[in-house]
Amino acid sequence: MYKRVTIIGDGGMGSVCAMLLCENGVRTTLWGYDPAYLAQIAQKRENVRFLPGYAMPDALRYEADDERAFDGAELIVSAVPCQFLRKTWPRLAAYAPAGVPVVSVTKGIEIGSLRRPTEVLREVLGDGRAYAVLSGPTIADEVAQRLPATATAACEDLDTAQAIQQTFNTAMFRVYTNDDVAGVELAGAMKNVIAIAAGTIDGIRAGDNAKAALLCRGLAEIERLGAAMGTNEKTFTGLSGLGDLVTTCISPMGRNRSFGERLGKGMSAAEALAATQSVVEGAATCGAVLELARRYGVEMPITEAIDAVIQGQKDIRTAISDLMGRQLKGEF
Repeated sequence: MYKRVTIIGDGGMGSVCAMLLCENGVRTTLWGYDPAYLAQIAQKRENVRFLPGYAMPDALRYEADDERAFDGAELIVSAVPCQFLRKTWPRLAAYAPAGVPVVSVTKGIEIGSLRRPTEVLREVLGDGRAYAVLSGPTIADEVAQRLPATATAACEDLDTAQAIQQTFNTAMFRVYTNDDVAGVELAGAMKNVIAIAAGTIDGIRAGDNAKAALLCRGLAEIERLGAAMGTNEKTFTGLSGLGDLVTTCISPMGRNRSFGERLGKGMSAAEALAATQSVVEGAATCGAVLELARRYGVEMPITEAIDAVIQGQKDIRTAISDLMGRQLKGEF
């Protein structure tokens, strides 16, 4: 178990991680990109923008200085949105203690490079340290309320995965281990795209049958791409796969589902993004996932349909009609 942890990123997940760690008595330091906003969190003891209504731990330390933020860190948590990793981490790389593991709680695929978050972190921070991911059905508001939740800590090094497990596990937050880092990250990225589709179904009131079909066929797309990329198929029916997919597609608090619902109600992607007032990783990730699918020769019709809706090339009813009219085939 790690006793001193630095969290990079003061968004919702960074704040929730701080709550879990402080509950376990871990000496935790939170760093934010905007010193003024970090100071506001410290002063109000509340993350008003990204996790309003929940008190931040009294024991949490706040540090805007890049170097001092890493003092004594035994574990680093990267809670930076996927498309901002390369903007944030290069300025911090020189201060990250050598050999200290990094665990990512970021979900997405980097546009352009098609890299997963831990791959981006490795490129910026270099080899010589373990890279892990903590992922699962973890809606931030519910974790902050101490409602029961689960996640998986994935790392190729089992000792590191188990240490992260012990560090984050609490009475109401149960953590499992996995060694399939790529599978866990792919599942976390791709489920956001399917969640947008689920939101569009809510937006046009297409019904529960349609949403159930979407979850099943969406999971099939996720599994196909994962298999082509050499990941463990069991990962996709686990917490970071099916578990996270279900939560993200049904929770009214999910940003990606809410974004999709606004699309279904007739908003443009730009209008829906503005109304969401937060990062919608699925919108950014959708095109990158399609590029990966083409690279590996994988058919992903739902992802293609949602990308067309986001790009304004189709309305949601046309997209659904096109999917329903595809050539008949076997289920498996």
